[in-house]
Amino acid sequence: MITQDIVIVGSGFSGMGMAMKLEEAGRDDFVILEKADEVGGTWRDNTYPGCECDVPSHMYSFSYELNPRWSKSFSGQAEIWDYMRKVADERGIRKRIHFGKEVVGAHWDDDRRRWQIHTADGDVYDARVLVSGMGGLHIPNVPYIDGAESFAGARFHSAEWDHDLDLRGKRIAVIGTGASAVQFVPIIAEQASHLTLFQRTAPWVLPKRDKPISPRKQAFLQKVPGANRAYRDALYWALESRAITFNGHVPAILRIAERVVAAHIARQVPDPALREKLTPDYRLGCKRVLQSNDYYRTFNRDDVTLETTGIARIVPEGVVDLAGTLHEADVIVYGTGFHVVDAYDHLDIRGRGGVQLSDQFAEGGVETYLGINVNNFPNLFLMLGPNTALGHNSVVFMIEQQAKYIVRSLSTMDRLRADAMEPTRLAQDAYNADIQARVTKGIWTQGGCTSWYLDSQGNNRTIWPKFTFQYWWETRTVREQDYVFARARRDEPVAA
Repeated sequence: MITQDIVIVGSGFSGMGMAMKLEEAGRDDFVILEKADEVGGTWRDNTYPGCECDVPSHMYSFSYELNPRWSKSFSGQAEIWDYMRKVADERGIRKRIHFGKEVVGAHWDDDRRRWQIHTADGDVYDARVLVSGMGGLHIPNVPYIDGAESFAGARFHSAEWDHDLDLRGKRIAVIGTGASAVQFVPIIAEQASHLTLFQRTAPWVLPKRDKPISPRKQAFLQKVPGANRAYRDALYWALESRAITFNGHVPAILRIAERVVAAHIARQVPDPALREKLTPDYRLGCKRVLQSNDYYRTFNRDDVTLETTGIARIVPEGVVDLAGTLHEADVIVYGTGFHVVDAYDHLDIRGRGGVQLSDQFAEGGVETYLGINVNNFPNLFLMLGPNTALGHNSVVFMIEQQAKYIVRSLSTMDRLRADAMEPTRLAQDAYNADIQARVTKGIWTQGGCTSWYLDSQGNNRTIWPKFTFQYWWETRTVREQDYVFARARRDEPVAA
């Protein structure tokens, strides 16, 4: 058994951000458990063609590790991964990481008030505090389709791209129209002899205002004191203003944005029948809003087919649609996203009294306090937990607020001489009542769609429905009255 005060799971933006804040606070008794052999999380694992961020580069990075040398407005996967590895090197984070340690479960010991974290290779880590930095985009969602195992060709999810497979001259069937598909479809269509995209619902795809950042501008941001910070701040407020488009406060802005996309489709797709298939029948923002300058025009190609009939089954020769038509294929690529709301169903996490986190979420809803703490799970801290993802700004901002809040929580336990803390059920219920009241007024609920934002009961457990500066405000202090603190080696709770 390996003993640590704090165990962090994952070395993506969340895990690395947490590590930096712990070290800044003078806490060095911690390790990061990483399933792979390198840092990076989502940006290490997703290497499909065209993979890039849809948040401006200068915002999709740590505010305390600014990078003036981004090559373009929206950075690609390789550049973001390079940035993360550089930060890990320069901040000395690697010495904290145990690579090749995939966490498969964690159990709270009521008597010892410690977490026992189990890895796939049989190791057990004993820790007072468990921080989950796993994020929501790490478990590929491959839908069940009858006959899939019978397919004679190669098939893979976009997050598990087979780079050894030469796609040139292949007949490719793409299932799904998520963010990844919008990026890789235009690229692999150039290689395929024929590409068929199976679309269940059309995505809203905005034009992407992407352009190279000139060496002169890079030099200016690097050499002029305060320039990079000011540029980032301006980007933050520009992105933050988009929240009013989705939260229901100013619906007129949403209608304007929808007209912009309609005009974008009209410019790129002259065929009215095809244009109708590509135009969503729900409001913009109900699902994740995507960005691309070449997605729509891809369907003008004679060797690309948009199929909206639906899939009946997969056979050795290809995909059969609901009309009974066989679409022959040599390769199937799933662009079907990830397990997000149900991500914790894939882990064995047990809290007080042995209660399973997945069972509690299934019975009472995927509910937490601040998206960070969970009643019945002492000293468990989630990063990018329920209702803290964004549709309008950078999640790195949210990660930074959560890391600071966790450090404040640890300091609060120290001051109260407590060794465990968890939110009261009353505080957690009140917090979620407010979140759900707000999220149901937003376009995510009112927009007429079904999305991965929703849980099995149709409740939005993914999106933060307010401005991000409100999250900063709500996490700036630890409200002791919202927690129960347990004192070391004693049964009675500490009075807040």
